[in-house]
Amino acid sequence: MTAVLVTDIGQLVTCSPELGDGSPLGVLQDAAVVLEEVPAAGASAYRMIEGEPVPDRGHVAWVGRAADAPAADEVLSVGGRCVVPGFVDSHAHLMFAGDRGEEFAARMTGQPYDGGGIAVSVAATRAASDEELLDLLLDRVLEMRAQGTTTVEVKSGYGLTVEDEARALRLACEAGIEETTFLGAHVVPPEFRSRRADYVSLVTGPMLEACAPYAVWGDVFCEPASAHAFDGDEARAVLLACREAGLELRVHGNQLGHGPGVQLACELEAASVDHCTYLSPADVDALVGAAGTTTATLLPGVEFSTRSPYPDARALLDAGVSVALATDCNPGTCYSSSIPFVVALAVREMGMTPAEALLAVTLGGARALRRNDVGHLGVGARADLTVLDAPSYVHLSYRAGVPIATALDLTPPA
Repeated sequence: MTAVLVTDIGQLVTCSPELGDGSPLGVLQDAAVVLEEVPAAGASAYRMIEGEPVPDRGHVAWVGRAADAPAADEVLSVGGRCVVPGFVDSHAHLMFAGDRGEEFAARMTGQPYDGGGIAVSVAATRAASDEELLDLLLDRVLEMRAQGTTTVEVKSGYGLTVEDEARALRLACEAGIEETTFLGAHVVPPEFRSRRADYVSLVTGPMLEACAPYAVWGDVFCEPASAHAFDGDEARAVLLACREAGLELRVHGNQLGHGPGVQLACELEAASVDHCTYLSPADVDALVGAAGTTTATLLPGVEFSTRSPYPDARALLDAGVSVALATDCNPGTCYSSSIPFVVALAVREMGMTPAEALLAVTLGGARALRRNDVGHLGVGARADLTVLDAPSYVHLSYRAGVPIATALDLTPPA
């Protein structure tokens, strides 16, 4: 372990108001950060495939003006660039095989999305070997880090058998993913289409039992507008069983139309309800009442990729709802792993300011995962820094589509 001084930071966004200019972003100019207990060169920042514990990635020990920085074992200059907390992607479906590019092309000519294409990914994922799935997952995680994401949630949901769902979550754990989500209730697979109740019983019984040891979260696609997803009663049964098994809760809700997902998530004190595209006044009231407990996670990449209406982030923020942004990276409705792309969409299409969008992919994402060690750069936070090849965080949306963000690599090869 070693101490590293990251210095020559032109603009430092801490997301800790007490450290900076008093704004929610806690901005400091001409700044530096000292990170302690950083793994030595050559050490892995991720769990080994054999299942060894994740090494400590280090933590923030000091933040302030570069001129006042204390000594450290190593010094790393970022050359006047902007530094922000590592992005927290709290909703992603990275454990899958196969391709659905033709489905995307069909949607661009007017074919609506109803969830049915998930079956294509299920077939490809079931057919893939463990090695193939693990390689695909690790490649996607590295792709995210190359765009500034340092914490990611990974769901199952493309196996939909007891064995394949448990396999997906086991492999995610072996890859070092800390935020794993059981999503056996993604859709009803084709072999159960005429006996939905039997599939719900499978999800809440043997499948949950096999998956719970590898999962932190339980999730359900609650979407009565889709014949492939789950209605309110089915979703409630799944969520209650997950909670009984010791999992914390998340919900896919109100993506394709109005439905009970948002209010069910708030009632059951889920950490997050995701999509929130179609909201009634009662849904917004429920989210306001649950603002300290349930985060509304918006996924604008989905609306971009499906030509659907964007959620009204401005109305949610003005009402006092806790809001996060995430990619929903998946093979069907948003095959993008880019948080900067999501930030640009939120600013351009959803009425968010650049500052609000950055908070939503840092502190907001952390809140959606009930984490207090990521999403900010206060003392004690994990040593997850993202460097922008730009002078200001505003460039995340100002330079849309340009790869200016990357996670700071503190553990280069020996």
